[in-house]
Amino acid sequence: MLFRQINQKIAVSVVYVAALFMTIMDSTIVNVALPTLGNEFHVETAAVNGVVIYYLVALAATIPISGWLGDKLGGRRVLLGAILLFATASALCGMAQSLTQLEAFRVLQGIAGGLMTPVGLAMLWRTFPPAERARASAILVIPTALAPALGPVLGGLFVTFVSWRWVFLVNVPVGLAAFFFGLVYLAGQHHGDAGKFDLAGFLLAGSGLSLLMYGLSQGPFAGWSQPTILASCLIGAALLVALVFIELRRTEPLLKLRLLGERLFGLSNAVMLLGGIAFIGTLFIVSLFYQDGLGLTAAQAGLSIFPEALGVMAGSQIVAKKLYPVFGPRRILFGALVLIAAMMLALTTVGPTTSLWWPRAMLFTMGMGMSGVFIPVQTAAFATTSHRDMGGASTLLSTQQQLAGALGVAIMTTVFVAAGSVALPGGPTDLTPYRVAFAVAAVFALLGAGVALFIRDADAAATITRWRERPREQPQGEVKAGEPAILE
Repeated sequence: MLFRQINQKIAVSVVYVAALFMTIMDSTIVNVALPTLGNEFHVETAAVNGVVIYYLVALAATIPISGWLGDKLGGRRVLLGAILLFATASALCGMAQSLTQLEAFRVLQGIAGGLMTPVGLAMLWRTFPPAERARASAILVIPTALAPALGPVLGGLFVTFVSWRWVFLVNVPVGLAAFFFGLVYLAGQHHGDAGKFDLAGFLLAGSGLSLLMYGLSQGPFAGWSQPTILASCLIGAALLVALVFIELRRTEPLLKLRLLGERLFGLSNAVMLLGGIAFIGTLFIVSLFYQDGLGLTAAQAGLSIFPEALGVMAGSQIVAKKLYPVFGPRRILFGALVLIAAMMLALTTVGPTTSLWWPRAMLFTMGMGMSGVFIPVQTAAFATTSHRDMGGASTLLSTQQQLAGALGVAIMTTVFVAAGSVALPGGPTDLTPYRVAFAVAAVFALLGAGVALFIRDADAAATITRWRERPREQPQGEVKAGEPAILE
């Protein structure tokens, strides 16, 4: 068959990048269409928030089971099935005739999205040996950086010039192309027994993460004192605490929390959590700052934020090919997070009379700094993880990334609201709340830099290799040309 002639590094990368691009862009492109959806279904914009919330809740509920399913059924089956489900759900969303239908189809999208990212990441790291993971991480940065910046721009164009339905339908050709490519070229990976299904772990993790995600997403806007929000956050947190106690005592847990006890993996996750809170929270506040603070249009704001994505993509090539193979994770992470904090503090100096090229340059530099977080974390975090534990490790990393996004928006929005009113009666816009939020984000970045100092480069030694010196051994799961591929 033709897929035997394709290097599995290429095959897995193409399928996973397409899946990652769809899930990340979907989380930002829909936000632009919410007012239009309200008009379409004759409800207030606030009533359409379920289109976003139900997706996030379904995503959070599904991620914990993704690693077990990938190990049980095989990564190829689960990844391709999730991609097909995501494309199908996207088509159904684009054809929805009522708000109830749209919300139900968004749940299907969330279920598919929760499976795609962890399973695909596990397949990627099983295919690439440690010495080549920095190069692979540079590929992953493209959808990670481009999708969230491109989402609002495409969403605005679709809503303005075509139809809100294309906000969802745009996923269909991408998903189908990735599915058929993977069906033909993607080989299976066998890596041991998944073990018994941990029902208690699934119920605790799924319900706990869903409730916490709901509370964090709604709290800054509905108010933290609302009984529903308080109950959601407290019950969700309590369920997750119970999850920790139960999972650490099981021999075959659904979530392999013991992996967080491994020094390199645990510290890498902590750095990514703190850096993600700072970065995602800042991008959210910057969008408000451009539009409400400086009076730009949505299109102008989107284009002024886009330099951040360019910075990530440009910086990733330097970090992956020049810096990481020589210096390893510790120094790069520390320097990158300090640079990010400096740019966030620099944003506090921007005012109505400041040339827009200054904040654009700051965001570009901040993006370059984030490439110094994405590449080392994704490369080093799994350096000591066995192939058998790769599914569990990718599930934990994906869970942490979702929490980082929710916490980033929740914390920065809460700080923003607490810092004071935005509009001064009869006067100019008060930029103090934005500046306080940027400063708080810088504190989180500096906390991440402090944690990075505890990382030992020696633990990631297998990944710190110059390209000309990297091992030539065939990684587990790769199919040599001329050898029969193992199908699942």
